[in-house]
Amino acid sequence: MRIIPEYTLNAEDVHGMMLDVMEKHLSLKTEGYRSTTDETFNLLLKAAAEGSSLEAVCADSCGVVDSNTLREQLNAALDECALRQQEAEMNAALAAAIPVGMPRGGLEVALDTHDEPFYGKTPKLLTYTCKTRAKDGTTHFFRIASAYVIWREVRLTLAVTYVLPEDNLPGVVERLLQRLGHLGLHATVAYLDKGFCCGDILRYLQRVGQAAVLACPIRGKTGGIRALCQGRGSYTTDYTFTDGTTARLALVDTRVRDPKTKRKQRKWLAFVLVNLDWTPHLVYRKYRRRFGIEASYRLLRQVKVLTNSRNPALRFFFLGLGLLIQNIWVLARWLFTRRPGKGRHKLISALLRFATFRKLLVRAVERYYPPPLAISVFVSPQSVIH
Repeated sequence: MRIIPEYTLNAEDVHGMMLDVMEKHLSLKTEGYRSTTDETFNLLLKAAAEGSSLEAVCADSCGVVDSNTLREQLNAALDECALRQQEAEMNAALAAAIPVGMPRGGLEVALDTHDEPFYGKTPKLLTYTCKTRAKDGTTHFFRIASAYVIWREVRLTLAVTYVLPEDNLPGVVERLLQRLGHLGLHATVAYLDKGFCCGDILRYLQRVGQAAVLACPIRGKTGGIRALCQGRGSYTTDYTFTDGTTARLALVDTRVRDPKTKRKQRKWLAFVLVNLDWTPHLVYRKYRRRFGIEASYRLLRQVKVLTNSRNPALRFFFLGLGLLIQNIWVLARWLFTRRPGKGRHKLISALLRFATFRKLLVRAVERYYPPPLAISVFVSPQSVIH
């Protein structure tokens, strides 16, 4: 039996939710002769929702400030010397999307990093980028790390940190877990990918007593972990890494389908268990939930403000804004798309997809700053169009 919704969620409601969080938690002020902070927030939201640039949005909105003026005011309001303060404000805004009924304990958390390619040569900007192996045509990236909470049908980014070249991975993990602690959230298990599998992080997690599962790379042809990938089934064993760190390994024997032959082939997966005593099959099943954080980074590409700005604080702000838009969308789904009836929350996700949420934001902004319906030309259209 099809359930027909009784109420409507309009563009103004979605727009109001976004502006309320931004005005309460972000100290961004651009009050000037030609612009206001509300106008700046609206133009930023439209640019993010469309995946466009500030120049394109200003040109597509009637009666707004010039894009050069807007960019100058944003550069003045966002100073790279106050990068950590800006990070703290963005974390507070992200936390505003926590549903009231979400518990503070018993949560599963995924930690990961996201790299935004940088193609410039400006020495000042290069000091804020992380250098890594070549990818997407560059070796320099603006990097953020985030903590992604997994609870029922709620997937929220509740902590973000801006990663600078001088930061090490244990310090990044520590900042994220401390941020969750400040919110009163306790992660029963943290899931980390292969990039975090190193002795320093393993020793830190063991020292603080944080239960975690880390994917472990299997390198080489013989020896090391590769030599353990044998037998007729999954198993766990103790292993000592080359730096002397001892940990529990879960080796999972899986079958994957070859894309060419369409036949199933054997493939071993290795996981490091920290303060956990799980079976290999339980590790494999649980770790698959971590890939939700990868989905958040894919969605981030859809709400990325395009920019060539030389202000690193502005570039980091745009990445945080994309995560914030996702969080408010998740909160709106939780509040307004619950299936009527008793029992636990059951969401009808088709009612408010991410693309619909973005379009509602754009339409709400365009009510205040409508797009032009005509342009000036040198030839009369009536003389050409018949």
